[in-house]
Amino acid sequence: MPTLGFSTRSAILQMVNVSTRLASAMRCNALRFDCTLRNAPYGLRQRTDTGSRQRPPEEARVWTERMLAALGHGVQGSKWHSLIDKVYRPAVLQAAWQRVRRNKGAAGVDRISIQRFESQKQRYLDELHAELKTGQYQAHPVKRIEIPKGDGKTRPLGIPTVKDRVVQAAVKSVIEPIFEAEFLPMSYGFRPGRGCKDALREVSQYLAAGYHWVVDADIQGYFDNIPHQTLMQQLQQRISDGRLLSLIEHFLKQDIMADAKRWTPTQGTPQGAVLSPLLANLYLHPLDVLMQGEDMQMIRYADDFVVLCKTQQAAARALAQIRKWTEQNGLTLHPDKTHLGNCLEAGQGFEFLGYRFEAGRRTVRRKSMNRLREAIRQRTRRTSGKSIERIIAELNPVLRGWFGYFKHARHGVFGTVDAFVRRRLRSILLKRNKGSGVGNSTQVSFRWKNAYFAERGLFTLKEAHALASQSR
Repeated sequence: MPTLGFSTRSAILQMVNVSTRLASAMRCNALRFDCTLRNAPYGLRQRTDTGSRQRPPEEARVWTERMLAALGHGVQGSKWHSLIDKVYRPAVLQAAWQRVRRNKGAAGVDRISIQRFESQKQRYLDELHAELKTGQYQAHPVKRIEIPKGDGKTRPLGIPTVKDRVVQAAVKSVIEPIFEAEFLPMSYGFRPGRGCKDALREVSQYLAAGYHWVVDADIQGYFDNIPHQTLMQQLQQRISDGRLLSLIEHFLKQDIMADAKRWTPTQGTPQGAVLSPLLANLYLHPLDVLMQGEDMQMIRYADDFVVLCKTQQAAARALAQIRKWTEQNGLTLHPDKTHLGNCLEAGQGFEFLGYRFEAGRRTVRRKSMNRLREAIRQRTRRTSGKSIERIIAELNPVLRGWFGYFKHARHGVFGTVDAFVRRRLRSILLKRNKGSGVGNSTQVSFRWKNAYFAERGLFTLKEAHALASQSR
């Protein structure tokens, strides 16, 4: 079998860069606004925008040079055999554990935390190796909790046990390169070396090129409604290892526990499971293939996608194709969140990954602003006993993270956020000094000027934007 050159082999190896991007509800300090699966505290929708990253050295243990060559040239019958032995290989399980440990997260129904697993990791990993090798492995039920969305509604989040997350991470590291070799460039969500900013950059480029007619589609309850049978058929097109397929199906049918209730799902894949992002991308891959055309450009981040077109006719055709495909594949478009319009016209814009594109402007969507304000309020309660310096120290990571993602928005928003932050801080100082008035009054503003907060290290978005503009 021919050997690939170093550059080609390195490029393929890069695809094996696996990281679990679905954070659990307990990771409340990871505020990277509007870039993961909507599980942030204070109603902040988060997605992880990683960009290009270095491949962890342990990933090379999964795919050998011979396997990489076969991946590049294809395998007989286009199907992969004998993969389960790579899942339970000790080195692969060890690498999977390291990824789970890095991603932290809460304990599952067995109450074994990351710290407890680490204290006896070799014993647990040996047990998993033996159970997977002999076919005796049984997954635990998934603990379901409800995460606030910020609009009064909640979103279900599944928390598998640490053991199950390790096994799923091992499975993912083995099968991900097989499907990554086929996924199209229009897909950006939860893929190695890709992120929100890449998708947003693509949207901006197509808008500048005249693709102004937009289909803004939303699949209703996507993760909870993926049909198991159709998903398994897609997996079987590339994988013929029966034991591995049975293991994946076992994860799809894991019991779910919420409070005192327990049930077995008949469809869907839990948001929070390590395998879910890959399986979700796999299920929508045929839609990606369908939406290829010179007069339409689809940009997708998991189940969130837009189709940009040059004409109204092309947009109408795209929407009709999407409706037909979703109906044929057991999914439903949200009737209130799916629309077609010319984004150059006021009132016909669209929202994508936290931004709103309308009338030639790129602004921060209202929900994203509300989530930021709520995060600021949580850290600037007037009853807080913390020093103003400590409050500022806790605010700064939130403000920096938000600016890092939204720095390309219309510049007027940054001064508005800065004013809101200082008003909250002045209200704290006013209460402590038993003064009267409100935080934005002229008298209070004169008493604690902007320089007062600057001296204590407050990060200001307006200044950060000015510096960023000078460096362009």
